[in-house]
Amino acid sequence: MTEPLLKIEHLRIEFNTRRGTLVAVDDISFDVRPGEVFGIVGESGAGKTLTGLAIIGLLDPPGRIGAGRIFLNTQRIDKLPYHQMRKIRGKKIGMIFQDPLTSLNPLYSVGKQLIETILTHSEMGTHEARQRAITLLDEVGIPAADKRIDHYPHQFSGGMRQRVVIALALCVNPSLIIADEPTTALDVSIQAQIIALLKRLCTNHDTAVILITHDMGVIAEISDRVAVMYAGRLVEIGTVHDVIKTPKHPYAKGLMGSIPSLHTRADQLMQIEGAMPRLMEIPPGCAFHPRCPYSFDRCRQERPDLIDTKPSKVACWLFKNEDESGNT
Repeated sequence: MTEPLLKIEHLRIEFNTRRGTLVAVDDISFDVRPGEVFGIVGESGAGKTLTGLAIIGLLDPPGRIGAGRIFLNTQRIDKLPYHQMRKIRGKKIGMIFQDPLTSLNPLYSVGKQLIETILTHSEMGTHEARQRAITLLDEVGIPAADKRIDHYPHQFSGGMRQRVVIALALCVNPSLIIADEPTTALDVSIQAQIIALLKRLCTNHDTAVILITHDMGVIAEISDRVAVMYAGRLVEIGTVHDVIKTPKHPYAKGLMGSIPSLHTRADQLMQIEGAMPRLMEIPPGCAFHPRCPYSFDRCRQERPDLIDTKPSKVACWLFKNEDESGNT
C-alpha cells in the first residue's frame, strides 16, 4: 500500500451566524492515495463542496475550519498563511468547478489564462508556456488547439469550456485534483468524454482525483472508493463495488435503491421519505434517524462514529455488535 497523498483528520467546518455557530461539516476523516479516484456523494447541502473548498483553502468568510487537520504529502496545509497556500493551489492541488464560467475570465482569451497560470507556478518562458498551453488543450480534446488558444470563453460550448477548465487544473501537473460536479451541466455524450478524460489522467499522470457529485452513474464508472455524506457527516466509506452493490448504511441503501435498473422492471423508484435536516436543526443522535426505517432508541440518543465492518466502514448502530464480535 502506498502512503496517502492527502490525509484529513477530524475536519470540522463552521459558520458564525446571528443564531450561533452553524456546523456544516462535522468531524470527518479520510485519506486519498496517488492515482486514486475518491468519490464523495450525498444530497445537496451535505457538505461535499465545502470539504473540497477547505482542502484547497478557498473557504469564504464567515466559513472557517473550526477543528481538524489536513495533510498533503505529510505537510499540514490547513493552517498555512495565504501566500504559502497560493503556491500550493494550482501547483500541487488543482480544482475543477461545476460551472466553468466561474473559473474563466470572460475578458481574457483561454490561452492568456492558461499561460498566466503556467508562468505563475513554473520557471518557463512565455513562448514555452504557450506551447505547453497548446499541448494541454490538445490533450483534453480541444480541436485545432493552436488556433483556439486565442479564443475567448464565450466562443466555446459548455463541454469545451469544461475541457479548458480541466486544462487549467492540469497546468503544472498537480498531484491532486478536486472535481466538483464536473459533468452536471453537460449532456450524456459529453459526460462520457469528460469521465474518460479524468480516468486517463489518473492512469497517465498518477494524479489523485476527489470527485464530488450526486450522480451515482459517474461514481460507478470512475471511482475506486466512495464516501457517502449526510448532514455534514460521513455515514459510509468503502470500495465503489461494496458501496454501490452492497451498501450497509440505511441512507446509502436508499441512495442506491433510487437508481433505475436496466435489468429489472419497476413501476416506481425507491425513495427516501422526508428531507435532510437544516444544519441549525440537526436532531440528537444519528442525524438520519427521523427518516430511517430501522431506527431504535439508541439511534435517537447517541451519534454513531464510523465502525469498521470490513471491507467498508459505516456509521450505524445496527453494525455495532458485528464490530465488537469481529464478524463481518
